[in-house]
Amino acid sequence: MKATSRSRLWGSTVQRPLSITVTGLLCFSMLLLTACSNTGPSSIARDRFDYVTSVSESWKRQMLLNLLKVRYTDAPVFMDVASVINSYELTGEVNLFGQLARVDSGDQIAGVGVTGRYADKPTITYQPLAGDKFTRSLMLPIPIPSLLYLIQSGYPADLVLRICVNSINEMQNSYGGAGRSQAGDAKFRELIDAIRQSQAAGGLGMKLKSATDRQAVVMFLRQSTDESIAAPVRKIRELLGLSETTRELSIVYGTYPENSTEVAMLSRSILQVLVDFASHIEVPQADLAEGRVYGNEITPDQERLFPHLIAVRSGSLAPADAFVSVQYRNQSFWIDDRDRQSKAVFNFLMILFSLTETGSIQAAPIVTVPAR
Repeated sequence: MKATSRSRLWGSTVQRPLSITVTGLLCFSMLLLTACSNTGPSSIARDRFDYVTSVSESWKRQMLLNLLKVRYTDAPVFMDVASVINSYELTGEVNLFGQLARVDSGDQIAGVGVTGRYADKPTITYQPLAGDKFTRSLMLPIPIPSLLYLIQSGYPADLVLRICVNSINEMQNSYGGAGRSQAGDAKFRELIDAIRQSQAAGGLGMKLKSATDRQAVVMFLRQSTDESIAAPVRKIRELLGLSETTRELSIVYGTYPENSTEVAMLSRSILQVLVDFASHIEVPQADLAEGRVYGNEITPDQERLFPHLIAVRSGSLAPADAFVSVQYRNQSFWIDDRDRQSKAVFNFLMILFSLTETGSIQAAPIVTVPAR
């Protein structure tokens, strides 16, 4: 009688010739060791992009959800992903045992056992936006230098100023929302359009200039015989009340300028930006009629001067290819993937969050992962 073996491989028991079973186990062991050596490097390409995609999608959905909360007079809540740590464990064990009786007794016994275990242990830490960090990120005004850096880096000046500024030299921007809606001045619209034209033509520039107790932001107005440059610069001078000889303008935070070479910008906080954006979200007519959400009536003149920058649709079911969508109050809300302006403005809104960290950075929680 040939010696046989009982082999247990991931919970299964089979009868096979001993020589074949041992050969199979050796092959399995080599494959297991090879897999152990390649788990770390091969996981980087997969995990890195998978986590980036997941964090990005959750960030977009969180932003849209909080816009809806503001629209319905709920409190916005932000949760940051503080850390992502993933550990893998792949182990294997091979056991051989045997028992022999007297010759020709027919009861020789040999056994082989195999065990294996694979574990994927992600540790994700969330950090709610609260306390001092909440104040810095949502309540404090966006720093003036950050706004000018955005313009200098290529963002359209009219878009940046339209979203982030309440007034420039007492000229009021349009503002939506319950309790403090504000109609915009036509001169404010003319000013940001002129700044945008000058930006495109290369008629203005920015730099930091050291002052007695701070670094002042200075804007240059370029003199040129080229009408594409000179025309918007003249308009800027006219609207701001500047003399023909003024070339450097100090940009400061405030409502009123102190002199003819200063421009006072009253920047918004992120919370004010959220309120203004939320006022343009399309909501079901039933919610308006029942008073669940505030109305937002805009005159035709205001709509022409300050059109909506973002379109958020609502309905019973969002399209499968929506750029971002969430469920809220038994309704679907989404941004159409074909609406390039809304997508660009929505992404710009998320970028603004990184410009509001004016204090010390709060340390992320420490996560200890045991090494094996």
